[in-house]
Amino acid sequence: MPKFFYPKLALSSIKRHLQLYGPYLCASTTMVSMFYMILFVAENSGLSKMRGSEVLGQLLRFGVVVVGLFAVIFLFYTNSFLVRRRKRELGLYNAFGMEKRHIARILGWETFFIALFSIAAGLGSGILFSKLMLLLLFRILEAPIPFGFEVRLEAVLITVKLFSALYLVIFAFSVWQVRSAQAVELLKAEALGEREPKARWLLALLGCVTLGAGYYIAVVVADPLVALFSFFVAVILVIIGTYLLFTTGSIALLKLLRRSKPLYYRPKPFIAISGMLHRMKQNGVGLANICILSTMVLVTISTTVSLYVGLEDVLRTRYSREIVIRLDSYEPEAVAAVQAGTEAVLSRHGLEAAEKAEYRFLSLTAFRSGERLLTEKEVEPGLTGVRTSLHFTPLEDYNRMVQEPVSLQENEVLVYSNRGIYEHSTLEFLGRSFAVKEKLASLPGDGFSRTQTFASYYVVVRDMQVLEELRRNLTETEGRSAQTSYIRGFDLDTSAEEAAAVYRDLQESLPRKDLIWVESRDEARQEFLAMYGGLFFLGLFLGTLFLLGTVLIIYYKQITEGYEDRRRFSIMQQVGMAGSEVRSAIRGQVLSVFFLPLAAAGVHIIFAFPMITKLLILFNLTNTALFAACTAVTFAVFAVFYACVYLATTKAYYRIAAA
Repeated sequence: MPKFFYPKLALSSIKRHLQLYGPYLCASTTMVSMFYMILFVAENSGLSKMRGSEVLGQLLRFGVVVVGLFAVIFLFYTNSFLVRRRKRELGLYNAFGMEKRHIARILGWETFFIALFSIAAGLGSGILFSKLMLLLLFRILEAPIPFGFEVRLEAVLITVKLFSALYLVIFAFSVWQVRSAQAVELLKAEALGEREPKARWLLALLGCVTLGAGYYIAVVVADPLVALFSFFVAVILVIIGTYLLFTTGSIALLKLLRRSKPLYYRPKPFIAISGMLHRMKQNGVGLANICILSTMVLVTISTTVSLYVGLEDVLRTRYSREIVIRLDSYEPEAVAAVQAGTEAVLSRHGLEAAEKAEYRFLSLTAFRSGERLLTEKEVEPGLTGVRTSLHFTPLEDYNRMVQEPVSLQENEVLVYSNRGIYEHSTLEFLGRSFAVKEKLASLPGDGFSRTQTFASYYVVVRDMQVLEELRRNLTETEGRSAQTSYIRGFDLDTSAEEAAAVYRDLQESLPRKDLIWVESRDEARQEFLAMYGGLFFLGLFLGTLFLLGTVLIIYYKQITEGYEDRRRFSIMQQVGMAGSEVRSAIRGQVLSVFFLPLAAAGVHIIFAFPMITKLLILFNLTNTALFAACTAVTFAVFAVFYACVYLATTKAYYRIAAA
């Protein structure tokens, strides 16, 4: 055996199949590069000096895990495609006398060269562009850009270890595939998809059921917290349904179409339907993968862009006033001390409070069943309803902030709900029945909560005496005291720097610091920017990664179809069909199959939209119109990109098929 025979044979094989290995090498290199870059950014020392660095660090470390898992799954998937395309060649080696252990050596050297190139080139490009990624993140976070350039040795070592282990496992799996197959199976591997698949009606029906169940959960869920727990269930059901419908449902549909003789026995439908039937067993999984990845790209980018663009809306939702002071008591002396201290601070800064809102609250968690609001001990097993946040406030506080004061009798109340207008004419609580005099469409200051994370009810009662009676009754029935609070909020007509100075002064000057919390919208902006800016950066990064996976799967799908159609082109022309007819029919088939995943992804997004809007509420984004606009723009841009990929990969398809 000549020296370096196996390495030379492996290199020659890679060069000879460059059309297959070229995109795989590019994808592998990019995976290594992106993993190093996200690891470099996540562990960068400059992030620890920023406000909100803890949350940002957790987000980026989550990104490291996602990129690593995606790289493992994706490289395994693409390598299995390469082995399948190479099985005939490896079978010829075996037929000509080469033992499988010799074939394993060839595969070992091929894997070694691919790993060496991917890791070296990936780390080189990752190190080169890591500073650019860091600059992009700091620009998004509106943070000072650090000087200098560094290479994190720890990140390099982790990257080398991960991908070296991954390529070893890929090599072992490839050898197992070859060793477990007979020589005849290797030679006929490419023709395995030629046999017509069976229509599995039960699996097709199961696909419809699981997909419909996932859609149903996404559409009917109303509570944001329920949406959080239901989201993963819905996602799993939709993924299962997508795979089943693309692999078995499509075959069942094609066989139904074939039963229609007026439709089937015409040149174009005959070629398209019969051709797709023979290939859907292989293409179904690839099309489902494209659909799922496309959906992931659309959801990831549209949601993170919405959160970043809507940051000011988020801040105004979370902080209804620029400065908010919370006191864990509504005792007159404590309230007067907070009011006096606040006025003294504003006077020192020469400012006046604008858009003032202040309330005394008796607050608790309750269970709403119709017009009844129940305490924890009153909830009976099997009772239907929802958990809610309940706040009682005196009429005096409400009238202070409205232009037209109202009056109430002892058992009359005003009710405001953050989930729409309260629909009942009475409200029952702790054995008392209150008549709802007015169902408020809004509340001054929104009760200092515009979020809809929890269903919240604000009940305006006649006076503090009613509030105290409810407090005493609650203590007697529940054996615990209800939460009492005084909340005061206001805006400032001044610069962000001066507002921050007022916030710091209030923190230092107000008495009873153990019972008082001061919040500032401007002061919190940097922490929110760190979270949502980090999500935006991660969304762009992961969106690009998923997009790369989508493009490569599309490319290999087109290559596979090109090889499978080459012999059919020849047969159909030999039986008398004109070349233009064959090309026209195949072109229509390729076009319809290619854009099917995009259409399915669009349907997924439409049904997922209600659930995602509920999830965004947990992030304080209630601007549904903004999210809808971001989703529409993201889909339009992705569709244009998808069409460009189609045009580019179709050229490779026709070049192979027409050869």
